[in-house]
Amino acid sequence: MFVMSDRSMILVLSCPDRPGIVSAVSSRLFEAGCNILDAQQFDDTETGQFFMRVVFDRGEQAKSEPEIRASIAELADHLAMRFTLRQSSAKKRVMLLVSKFDHCLADLLYRWRIGELPMEVTAIVSNHGREYLSSTDLAELPFYHLPVTKQTKMEQETRIWELVQETHTDVVVLARYMQILSDGFSAKLSGRCINIHHSFLPGFKGAKPYHQAHERGVKLIGATAHYVTSDLDEGPIIEQDVERISHRDTPGDLVRKGRDIERRVLARAVRHHLEDRVVLNGRKTVVFSA
Repeated sequence: MFVMSDRSMILVLSCPDRPGIVSAVSSRLFEAGCNILDAQQFDDTETGQFFMRVVFDRGEQAKSEPEIRASIAELADHLAMRFTLRQSSAKKRVMLLVSKFDHCLADLLYRWRIGELPMEVTAIVSNHGREYLSSTDLAELPFYHLPVTKQTKMEQETRIWELVQETHTDVVVLARYMQILSDGFSAKLSGRCINIHHSFLPGFKGAKPYHQAHERGVKLIGATAHYVTSDLDEGPIIEQDVERISHRDTPGDLVRKGRDIERRVLARAVRHHLEDRVVLNGRKTVVFSA
């Protein structure tokens, strides 16, 4: 592992594949006085798209951040390239949504407090009262109880969107938030809303997936973290994991074991997103390894 300084930056890009992209990007950074610390790339031969993540350090004599950004933007115009560029020390602002089950929320907050997840928590939003989250330490965190019914769904989502804007939230995490987002709200949060589904998608969608799995006599259960889209449980997958079970396990056993899988899968997915390791590739993702 390398140690990133306060002057390090992360560049993530995607564009139609062609010869010379790596050379062009490296040359721009060299000319700007930067030193590449880590670089990963992927050429998707099926779609003809190229993806790259570069971590680099700006030396003492390097050009300024605006100058580097302008240089990359010029290259992006030439290569039809989409890119993001930010300081690696800049923490993304995260809003956490939860319902009655708080095991994922508690895990994320624990990892945040010990410094494992580099983020700023902007708010905790729940459609249930704080009493349902009594086992989770919410001290000093803004908490919003926003109940929802079929009749008030649009008003409730409007208020959440207002909070996203007011708090300058970068990413929304559904930490077992058991509500289906409307198509319009999903569109507003496209590419920056992560959900944990307590099943190994694309199997066993919807409600009570562990009970569905038990009825089918599966030997593996899992969890899936994905970006939210208007298609229920169909968004681009970021992270998954599984655990072996047997015929002796009851639905309750599956739920218990599933909680552990959900926690670690969601934490990994959130970390990947916070570190700019995930790039959308149509209905799929490219996830650069840590």
